[in-house]
Amino acid sequence: MTYKQLLDEAIKKIKKAKLEEVVAKLLLIHYTEEELANIYANLNKEASQEVIKKYNEAIRKYVEEEMPFQYITGIQNFFGYDFKVNESVLIPRRETEELVERVIYYIEDNFGDRKIDVLDIGTGSGCIAITLDKELDNVSVTAVDISNEALEVAKENNQKLSANVKFKLGDLYEPVKGEKYDVIVSNPPYIVDYGYIGKTVKHEPKVSLYGGADGLNFYRRIISESRDYLKENGVIAFEHAYDTAKELEKIILGVYPNAKVTLYQDLSGYDRITFIEVGEIDGKL
Repeated sequence: MTYKQLLDEAIKKIKKAKLEEVVAKLLLIHYTEEELANIYANLNKEASQEVIKKYNEAIRKYVEEEMPFQYITGIQNFFGYDFKVNESVLIPRRETEELVERVIYYIEDNFGDRKIDVLDIGTGSGCIAITLDKELDNVSVTAVDISNEALEVAKENNQKLSANVKFKLGDLYEPVKGEKYDVIVSNPPYIVDYGYIGKTVKHEPKVSLYGGADGLNFYRRIISESRDYLKENGVIAFEHAYDTAKELEKIILGVYPNAKVTLYQDLSGYDRITFIEVGEIDGKL
């Protein structure tokens, strides 16, 4: 069977299932270990039996089980690094890369070369914490998650990518009692309970998706409890749903009335990232 025949059959099945056709190409790239340009230049090349077997099984999982292709391959690229992912962790997305990028810029602009402490709450695969550790020389990063299975994945990524993040198991701040941080960053669950999720998203861990009746439960807790864990003139950086920025600001100003709240849009123009510069912890900037 040629590459063209493999692709044509896969695309036909995916179309019928009303899923994303591009996945057929992404999976073929993965299993042939060739660039798409090379595949197109050699469409009449015979695929090996091993490639045919693995590719067809991957297409079956995608079409019949609606499994995300990242879970099928076990890999998601994030900020140029290949992270291991499975059904114990949320699949890292482009919006989270934008959060990390903003945090890097903020640290470089406001802390210079000074050594600082960073806390990542709800680390999942470890993509935020590990990327910050890899990209910045002056940070000591701690990451927490309530899921032991997620932390196992994060630790594997930490080792594979030669990072130095410290991982702790527990609910929000519970594992880091007594510690204080210059930067707290989080992409907590923010889908409204029972809210719509895409076909393939159903495979992602529910604990990483749902955030209460309005999707803001974890933001309330992280913000309200942060006084005990944030250093003077510290910052909290969130990713959040595109339609909750105003309500989130109300929550922030209820705890930090004098905070500087900065909202950023993602590349699609949606309100997606909020930074909270708290100033002095007594509420005075």
